[in-house]
Amino acid sequence: MDPRPSDAARLPKVLARYAPLAGVSDELLDPAGRIRPVWRGLIRHLDALSPQAMAARFERGDQYLRDAGVFFRQYDAGSSTERAWPLSHVPVLIEEAEWTRIAAGLIQRADLLEAVMADLYGPNRLVADGHLPPALIASNPEWLRPLVGVAPRGGSHLHFLAFEIGRGPDGTWWVLGDRTQAPSGAGFALENRVATARIYSEIYAEAQVHRLAGFFRTFRDALQGLRSDAASQVGILTPGPMNETYFEHAYIARYLGVSLLQGEDLTVSDGQLMIRTVAGLRPLSVLWRRLDGAWADPLELDARSRLGTPGLVGALRRGSVTMVNALGSGVLESRAFLAFLPRLSRALTGEPLLLPNIATWWCGQARERAHVAANLGRMVLSDALSTRQPFDDLNPALRTVPSGADPAEWLAAEGEGLVAQEAVKLSTTPAEVGGGLTPRPMSLRVFLARTATGWQVMPGGFARIGRSADPAAVAMQRGGAAADVWIVSEARVDAAATLNPLSGPYVRPQQGDLPTRAADNLFWLGRYVERTEGMMRLLRARNVRLAVTANPDAPLLTLADPLFEAFGVDPTEGIPKALIETLGSAIYSAGQVRDRFSPDGWSALADLNKTARRMAERVTPGDDAARAVGALLRKLTGFSGLVHENMYRFTGWRFLELGRFHERAMGMAALLATFADPAAPDGALDMAVEIGDSVMTHRRRFSLTTSRPTVIDLLALDEMNPRAILYQLEGIRTQVAYLPDATRDGHLSDLSRAVLRCHTALATELPEDLDTASLWALHGQIAGLSDLLTQTYLR
Repeated sequence: MDPRPSDAARLPKVLARYAPLAGVSDELLDPAGRIRPVWRGLIRHLDALSPQAMAARFERGDQYLRDAGVFFRQYDAGSSTERAWPLSHVPVLIEEAEWTRIAAGLIQRADLLEAVMADLYGPNRLVADGHLPPALIASNPEWLRPLVGVAPRGGSHLHFLAFEIGRGPDGTWWVLGDRTQAPSGAGFALENRVATARIYSEIYAEAQVHRLAGFFRTFRDALQGLRSDAASQVGILTPGPMNETYFEHAYIARYLGVSLLQGEDLTVSDGQLMIRTVAGLRPLSVLWRRLDGAWADPLELDARSRLGTPGLVGALRRGSVTMVNALGSGVLESRAFLAFLPRLSRALTGEPLLLPNIATWWCGQARERAHVAANLGRMVLSDALSTRQPFDDLNPALRTVPSGADPAEWLAAEGEGLVAQEAVKLSTTPAEVGGGLTPRPMSLRVFLARTATGWQVMPGGFARIGRSADPAAVAMQRGGAAADVWIVSEARVDAAATLNPLSGPYVRPQQGDLPTRAADNLFWLGRYVERTEGMMRLLRARNVRLAVTANPDAPLLTLADPLFEAFGVDPTEGIPKALIETLGSAIYSAGQVRDRFSPDGWSALADLNKTARRMAERVTPGDDAARAVGALLRKLTGFSGLVHENMYRFTGWRFLELGRFHERAMGMAALLATFADPAAPDGALDMAVEIGDSVMTHRRRFSLTTSRPTVIDLLALDEMNPRAILYQLEGIRTQVAYLPDATRDGHLSDLSRAVLRCHTALATELPEDLDTASLWALHGQIAGLSDLLTQTYLR
């Protein structure tokens, strides 16, 4: 049944335009033009699809990534934007036997890098014995002098690595670069796999492809095993949402069930790294960092850093925390190291590298410099200490001999700062272009994790696929795409999962402590969402009346001007800029806690923001604005309902609810103080009931004409009305009672007492007693609760 063409002319129709590049190895076709056996099933499947069916399946994968909110941050000159993850829909297929050889070479390389790292921050014999030039270390900004002599707890410097590899023209795999600092991409590899499995759902289950989940389960167990005791935690340290791979940080944290932390979440107390939580300081003994080492501690490393934690190096020195990977490991990523690793392998292990790296010459040595000068035509020159591959750089660190300069003399003068590498000719792999398959250059990123039994290689990874035949085009920042990598076995493979089988009776795990920063962002997310809703209801009511009167200066329409001014809203705009900005603040707060936020919730909020911005460009005041704001309001309440119904009732949810209750209580107090004022114009009370979303309830409860007592009773004192101030205060009182230290030694905390006083005072009021001054005073008391909450839990 397998197609076995003897030449390219008999290739399936899906390969009609597939023309391998001259002088380049191809993953799909062998040198004789035949489809390699590992690819035959996939090509047969694609060949049976019509162009429309193929496009529909590819769209299925893209839609999954959009729904999951997968993105990376693309940087341009002076700016950055979130871009959809660029999936290349055709996976790269590799036979298991070939992958086994690759894995063996990478494990050997990982052990070699660990040995080099231990020497550079230990006895430094490699420099003393002449295996490494002193200048390559001493002048390297990634070599962190304060870490010299700091032995890692547990004995290992490196725990999670990535290697960029490519296949050369002769079919040999090369290592193009070592990623030892804070390797990215493992989470994207998982999402690639989910999306690709949906595209090929008809064949994936039976394709004998090795699963990825077991790799992550084993590494999660390894991280847990590095803890100093069962009470301490594991965390992932992220630079924050502006990092290009922040989505991955949040995704991995969610997937592994560990905390996603920023530098401000941490502090060092008595030499122990601690998490700032709403319940106080809690110990952290394993930290998987996803930021460059120099930024980790502004006290002993780069003082400009606002991303790290002062005292972190001191905690490492005391052995109270395990860092994944050790600070200073970025030195191993320098391009110049590739020139020395082959001889270091022989010096340290007595063996040659099983997987060679791309040929590299450091120009600080006379013989190597002479070789480079004699072969400049086939060399690429770049900065010796650059930690990026040439095709990764936004502003390439590539160097050229100045016009008119003698190459030998220039190399002699600049040699210590230069490396020369053979020009990369990457192998090609099929990519979908214009409805057919076309060869495109490819490199693989492969991940290794240290476990209790040694290094484990992820059975796959992701491939970077060029947008054109230019090898430089594989970079994501340059428009390249990412493909899944299938390691195909001849035997049936077991489906792995991240869950371990139970070894005893089930015990429900305790909830983790909530970091202070996360609580703060959840509290303000609740406030911003509720504030946006309040603005929308006020704007809709105003524009409905503007459509009838056509007089923007009518007293009823200008009554709310002070409320609008408090938030910088210009009500004469169809969709005010301030409304968009407030919604943007909600998205910012949600982005700060993305690991605690469901993909559905994030997608709903992002969709609301996109719709609001699109409407703002064309909506005019009056009836047009009323209908547009009504549509936005329905989207927003849908988001609120989604979060309320689906979010687990942990401490984070309580802070989200507290923000919502607090903002609604303040908004309603200000609304009633303004619209229920005796001097307010006719129609103000009805407008207040409408803004309070209580028109039907008011009609059912009060058959008489709207009056100030009925409005105050319904919107301020009715604890059964979810819009009433008393209802919000009851919600605040309930949620505060669940927070840590709400009571101490049988006594209420200051916050608990303040909430109870505010609630009790309002509950004992009568409608006629709540005059305008009392309502503004209540507004101030509720505002004070936020300050007290911040002082108690959010500092």
